[in-house]
Amino acid sequence: MIVSDVIDLTGDDKDDLQRAIALSLEESIKFVSLCFRVLEASIAENKASLKRTHTEVWSDSPNPHDRKRQENCPVGLKNVGNTCWFSAVIQSLFNLLEFQRLVLHYSPPARMQDLPRNQKEHRNLPFMQELRHLFSLLVGSKRKYVDPSRAVEILKDAFKSSESQQQDVSEFTHKLLDWLEDAFQIKGEQPKNPMVDLFYGRFLAVGVLEGKKFENTEMFGQYPLQVNGFKDLHECLEAAMIEGEIESLHSAENSAKSGQEHWFTELPPVLTFELSRFEFNQTLGRPEKIHNKLEFPSMLYMDRYMDRNRDITRIKREEIRRLKEHLTVLQQRLERYLSYGSGPKRFPLADVLQYAMEFASSKPVCTSPLEDVDTTALPGGEQPDTSVPAEGSGSGPQAQQQQRVSIHKPFTQSRVPPDLPMHPAPRHITEEELRVLEGCLHRWRSEVENDTRDLQASISRIHRTIELMYSDKSMMQVPYRLHAVLVHEGQANAGHYWAYIFDPHQQQWMKYNDISVTKSSWEELVRDSFGGYRNASAYCLMYIDDKKPFLIEGNLICKCKSVYDKCGPEAAFFKAMKVEYTRLLRFAQEDTPPERDYRLLHVIVYFIHNQAPKKIVERSLLMQFADRNLGFDERYESRKQFACSNCFIFNCILSFLNLMPTFFAQMWHQDYRKFRDTTVFLLIGLELFLKKSYVEALMYLIFAYQYNKELLAKGPYRGHDEVLIGHYRRECLLKLNEHAAVLFETGEETEVNAGLSIMNELVVACIPLLLVDEMEEKDMVAVEDMRNRWCSYLGQEMEPNLQEKLTDFLPKLLDCSTEIKSIHDPPKLPSYSTLELCERYGQVMTSLTLSRTPADGR
Repeated sequence: MIVSDVIDLTGDDKDDLQRAIALSLEESIKFVSLCFRVLEASIAENKASLKRTHTEVWSDSPNPHDRKRQENCPVGLKNVGNTCWFSAVIQSLFNLLEFQRLVLHYSPPARMQDLPRNQKEHRNLPFMQELRHLFSLLVGSKRKYVDPSRAVEILKDAFKSSESQQQDVSEFTHKLLDWLEDAFQIKGEQPKNPMVDLFYGRFLAVGVLEGKKFENTEMFGQYPLQVNGFKDLHECLEAAMIEGEIESLHSAENSAKSGQEHWFTELPPVLTFELSRFEFNQTLGRPEKIHNKLEFPSMLYMDRYMDRNRDITRIKREEIRRLKEHLTVLQQRLERYLSYGSGPKRFPLADVLQYAMEFASSKPVCTSPLEDVDTTALPGGEQPDTSVPAEGSGSGPQAQQQQRVSIHKPFTQSRVPPDLPMHPAPRHITEEELRVLEGCLHRWRSEVENDTRDLQASISRIHRTIELMYSDKSMMQVPYRLHAVLVHEGQANAGHYWAYIFDPHQQQWMKYNDISVTKSSWEELVRDSFGGYRNASAYCLMYIDDKKPFLIEGNLICKCKSVYDKCGPEAAFFKAMKVEYTRLLRFAQEDTPPERDYRLLHVIVYFIHNQAPKKIVERSLLMQFADRNLGFDERYESRKQFACSNCFIFNCILSFLNLMPTFFAQMWHQDYRKFRDTTVFLLIGLELFLKKSYVEALMYLIFAYQYNKELLAKGPYRGHDEVLIGHYRRECLLKLNEHAAVLFETGEETEVNAGLSIMNELVVACIPLLLVDEMEEKDMVAVEDMRNRWCSYLGQEMEPNLQEKLTDFLPKLLDCSTEIKSIHDPPKLPSYSTLELCERYGQVMTSLTLSRTPADGR
């Protein structure tokens, strides 16, 4: 929780309304006392910092500005001697608002029978008091960082390693949760332990042991995952959920094989994965760190691992297994094309054929110039006598023969023979042989290139199919959002820890590195956490249930009520808000056909569909009630009942809106405006399509698809059905292509020019949009159909002027570039009221259903 300012409840405040608003931020009377506790802790911290000596483990910066907390910035934790592991874990837990609330509201047992009875309980209570004290400082300190020494001191006894060594973070986290669980168990005030409810889940172990089937339910906290041999988090989870030879589970016959599957029956609100990046090397006798790259998503859907989805997951796993087997065969075939040859060095087959073609078509070039030839050679191959008589030798022929000294000529004697070509080329090849050989090599190279492309395309399609295997709506009902990533840099026996934690209010990743707390980004998190190319990598991932925003956010409406309870006429207000919210929630939960899309009816339905943070929903509801004009809208009885024009209550609402962060709310409302614009584009495009006004309809459908794609990138319910929009965009282009071809076939100059104008300005300009995503197979087929339609004219007789125009046009149509060279600006949208937009959208969707025009199976 980030507190922009600490509320001083002891000072004089002349503004009663602002005092009431400030007091409303406390959830209960306990929280009021907690604020005093925070202030006291902050004062004590400041006093303690003045008394510290230079002989302690750490010291404050002498510059007071370095110690001052910046506005809206979280508080850091001082490293008091190899305690970065403590800071990373504590900050990740502190930023869970529900956990923070539990710790801050913790109080020791009041009854004698609840007091500590053993050494373990004697340790837990002091630790909880120190942790509560530390959390109070993290909430209310005016300092940039605070000292966790006293809490760390209590923890040291729990570890066997010496004080100077880095602590094992996984061991620490396990012990911390055990202590917290024990501490809340001691209190005995609740039937359930809140720490267990927050961090622990259950899974069902289904298996076969020596031919006998069994089922066991087990509880888990941190779920361990092996990293070695896997590329992403889902692969780790798949491996962890299946152990041993599990085929016998699905067989009616008993088998001696053993194995088991894990199926989650209950997931905790906070789901923590412990990544096993440390292992002991038996050969070297020392621990080692696994630096392999492992990817993980910011949004994790756990549906495929739930027990209720056991049957459908098994079917999908079998399909994936079959696809991967086929993928292996295709990759082996592709490898034979890309690495051709029988020796140690291999080359792409297409290149080998190209080199052979270049060799065959090379012409021999005579090598040595005339002056380089050894002219001393005698006829018949005899060499002239170049030896020199030895000094003092006789003059007879025999004496000369015996005593001559040979003169060595290294340059002329090592010359390349004059008839050897300068570069490799065929010695003897006829023109006919060359023509046949070039034709064969060219044809073979084209065949190889086509086969290679086909194999690569098939491999890409299978990869895409596997990626999308669990992307249907039914398997995206258990979303978990990444909350924190704990990172380790270094080797197994030494290193440094820090944490990346997502701030939902600023929609920003923050880096918590001891006393330093800075803004970060997903890109920086990926660089430091995935591993693979440096010594930094994630060892712990903390996900939170995306359908439980209370884990990281407060409840504004409940806080507002604590103010209005002091005001008098607020009963009708809260009744009206409750009725309106209940009505909208019911709309959001209904499974309705496209012609009744309640998201168009109200922005709050859209927010609920997309699991918007509760504060955004509450803020939008408050804004609705703060507008007096809305109170007279006859469609909303709840607001009509509250049209009491009580200025005090309206001023309170507006004051609350001013207290809330607006930037994040604006982002959500911008998405909703884009959703409405997308709807209008789609509505007008479909209306024109049904009227067969394809030229006018195209641009509306093009921009509907583009806007919708941007929305869906943020979540599956941010936009409309992508398949439906893609179908009508594709159909519109096909209709225009056919119309333009018919005009071209008339041969009339005016019609021909009109047809080519349609193709150049609309169809050709929009084809790259269909080629951007190569996995959209139906779009690719449509593009090929359009091209084939025009290529069919090549073999036909036609007037020279038509042939010239066709020759000029075809290269543009056949251009495979996905670069969008020219596209019109989006059409100007008319302004529709909500009711008019809903009615017209419902009518056009109904018309599509009645006209029985299928949209890829819809």
